[in-house]
Amino acid sequence: MAAVAAFVETSKGRLKKSAAEILGEGRRLADKLQGSLDAVLVGHGVTALAAEATKLGADRVLVADAQAFHAFGVDAFLKALLKAVAASQPRLFLMGASVVGKDLGPALAAATSSALLTDVTSVGVADGKTRVEKPVYAGKAVATIAASSPMVIATLRPNVFPPAQPREGRSAPVEVIDAGVKPEDLRAVVKEVLAKASEKLDLTEADIIVSGGRGMKGPENWGILEKLAEAVGGVLGASRAVVDAGWRPHEEQVGQTGKTVSPKLYIAVGISGAIQHLAGMRTSKCIVAINIDPEAPIFKVADYGIVGDAFEVVPVLAEELKKLRE
Repeated sequence: MAAVAAFVETSKGRLKKSAAEILGEGRRLADKLQGSLDAVLVGHGVTALAAEATKLGADRVLVADAQAFHAFGVDAFLKALLKAVAASQPRLFLMGASVVGKDLGPALAAATSSALLTDVTSVGVADGKTRVEKPVYAGKAVATIAASSPMVIATLRPNVFPPAQPREGRSAPVEVIDAGVKPEDLRAVVKEVLAKASEKLDLTEADIIVSGGRGMKGPENWGILEKLAEAVGGVLGASRAVVDAGWRPHEEQVGQTGKTVSPKLYIAVGISGAIQHLAGMRTSKCIVAINIDPEAPIFKVADYGIVGDAFEVVPVLAEELKKLRE
């Protein structure tokens, strides 16, 4: 019986960046509860990643490794997690607030009659209850929620929790889970995954994001933002208006109907700061706003603001930042 179990996601034969954050928080909570931490790996060929999960703090690694898990499907993965829960019997079950976590979390909670706390930014245990904090009302307030079911499931917002640092020399037992997944048990089967070829880091895992809004005036002007992103080692984001206009792809959209991000640095260029956009980036560690309108709402949440024409400010800023990195 473990105090904490953590489902860690994998991609292209590697642990995702969020794995270090989830295992780091899992290790902290397990130590506080004076118990152990189980890492749960589900996929095809993931057994080879057990050693890496051990280095990041796991006391035991539960592995469901089969062809049935070659691509994510909630039916198959849920069966594996239910077997992991039965083997671990944790007080806390952690996973990322990712696309996968948002699908699996509710399914696991319903199947185990457990409390589900989503998109949390802080986790603690006191007086026999799990207490979490999470932003509400588009980030204008922070709610503290307590749950006391036998197992509590929490999905952690990416880029909020400090990642575990790998420790060489750690060892932990690896146990294979037979999820017993049969084709006839699955309501939907993934036949093929068509992914756009890209080496870009996903927005939810990026440390630095440069986002553009309608103030960029058109897709032909995105080159100056690309140069700024390159200068600071970041990735590109966009507001909903930009995506709706077809200037940028949907995977770059930040906001209530896009992706929720918490990078170390968020640079908003030509973005007015509508409440829907703020809901997706308000928890960024440092926000820099560049806008020609001094009354733009984005300045109310910005740590640093530049009132000026983006087409004059951004090229100069990119050049100076590039010099600092050389």
